[in-house]
Amino acid sequence: MMSILSVLLCLGLSLGQIIHVQAGTLSKATMWAEPGPVVPYGSPVTLWCQGTLEAQEFCMYRQQKRVLWKTQTKWNPRDKVKLSITRMTEHDAGRYYCYYIRFTGWSEHSDSLELVVTGSFSKPSLSALPSPVLTSGGYVTLQCGSGQGFHRFILTKEGDHRLSWTLDSQPQSSGQFQTLFPVGPVTRSHRWMFRCYGYYRDRPHVWSHPSNLLELLVSGAADPLGPSQNKSDSEAASTPQDYTVGNLIRMGVVGLVLVVIGVLLYQDWHRQRRPHGAAGT
Repeated sequence: MMSILSVLLCLGLSLGQIIHVQAGTLSKATMWAEPGPVVPYGSPVTLWCQGTLEAQEFCMYRQQKRVLWKTQTKWNPRDKVKLSITRMTEHDAGRYYCYYIRFTGWSEHSDSLELVVTGSFSKPSLSALPSPVLTSGGYVTLQCGSGQGFHRFILTKEGDHRLSWTLDSQPQSSGQFQTLFPVGPVTRSHRWMFRCYGYYRDRPHVWSHPSNLLELLVSGAADPLGPSQNKSDSEAASTPQDYTVGNLIRMGVVGLVLVVIGVLLYQDWHRQRRPHGAAGT
């Protein structure tokens, strides 16, 4: 009987039925990808769905189609299950989500996981305007472009695909398609390295090869401790010259004072040597 109920529940989810859960009974399922959701073509990736140890079933879906159904056993309870993709292709890309099931019902579905495959099209170019070298706190425009008719370009910060920006492409008279991404303010607090990709509107989870890596270089200022520390370093670097000038000024003032004192002492000594009656002669 329980097996039939599980089947009906999963079928209900695949048909997109609206599920209502008793308040406070089941926590929301969680889903993630390892090593990450942006996967080069042909590379492996593992998708995880996490619920609770009391779960009887786990159901995972890709765009309304069930791709995983795992049954728990009381001898080996687990709070999460995985789906291993040994070789990523365009057919594996898409929007994923999952649920878990208990006797009392089923959980709220997880937040969607956008699984992307890269390498299906030629790479775009990425450049910095006017230059990849700028001062701390400055702004720069990154231009991503391609001769292919991509509808959109996406800019990602290297090492963290959670930081990304997507803009529509703009056709140029030269036949190129490009997008301009404003970036800044740029500081020395961390490295600024970027790549960009192109994709078509009707295939948002299938991206091109990544562009060559572009690193922005910050010149003339700030270290990781920030502008105030940089100012102190700058002042410290100029200190020897400032002390030399100051010492010369102080020595000149002292010399002038000694000359004045010497003149006054000489005048006083000269007056004391004059005869007492010389004033009346």
